[in-house]
Amino acid sequence: MNIISLVGNRIVEAIYHAGYTMCMLCEACYWLPSLGRRVRSLLVQLYICAVQSVPVTLLVGVFTGMILSFQTGIVFRDYHLEEYLGLVVLVSLCKELGPFMTAFILAGRVGSAMAAEIGTMKVSEEIDALEVMSINPVDFLVVPRVVALALCAPILTAYVDFVGVVGGAIVAKYQIGVDYTIYFRNVITYMSLSDLTLIFGGLCKGMVFGIVIAALGCANGLRAENGAEGVGAAARKTVVEAFLLILMFNYFMSSIIEKVFGG
Repeated sequence: MNIISLVGNRIVEAIYHAGYTMCMLCEACYWLPSLGRRVRSLLVQLYICAVQSVPVTLLVGVFTGMILSFQTGIVFRDYHLEEYLGLVVLVSLCKELGPFMTAFILAGRVGSAMAAEIGTMKVSEEIDALEVMSINPVDFLVVPRVVALALCAPILTAYVDFVGVVGGAIVAKYQIGVDYTIYFRNVITYMSLSDLTLIFGGLCKGMVFGIVIAALGCANGLRAENGAEGVGAAARKTVVEAFLLILMFNYFMSSIIEKVFGG
């Protein structure tokens, strides 16, 4: 009975947490028209989410493209298909790896920081102070963070895609033996044939992932309790939950985008 009770409590808690997060996100949408009064907060969050994340996304994007190009090029070389290496790197990055890796970076770097920051405000009763001053915490704290991450995630995704393709080209040239002209010719040709839906699908994924990460970070922060231990637990839960939801959303969005854009 203890095991059944424990499992049941975990399921109820997960359902409650999901409902709380969805209600908070709906409330954030309600307060969205008031974003004009939070421009300064929005700019600060954009700087934290986008500008400060550029160096790590640069490294991850370059080396992801290089690894993908190297491992794929070894196999393609055995079948004399090296000229299609740029096509494989482009499609893999734009459709899956670009938004996927960017979301993981943002979840680990930004999502956990949001949870820790808001959680610290919660346990130190700063959230209660905002409510006493008739300031809605969702309007004041959540909306700028959700909007900022929703805007910067697609931008960083495109950035990762670009540097990944360039990194793949360098490896293809010097380790696989594919000339830059052949590599980028296939990249440009496929982009024109796909009518840019290849890129737009990945950017849509990035935006959804950004909203999910910000919503989880803010929700876990607002529910933090038990002092410093609760703040650490909120940050840890945000990263774990974000990773799981990114994986699940990635599959379902890939299926939907393939049906809509792929015909």
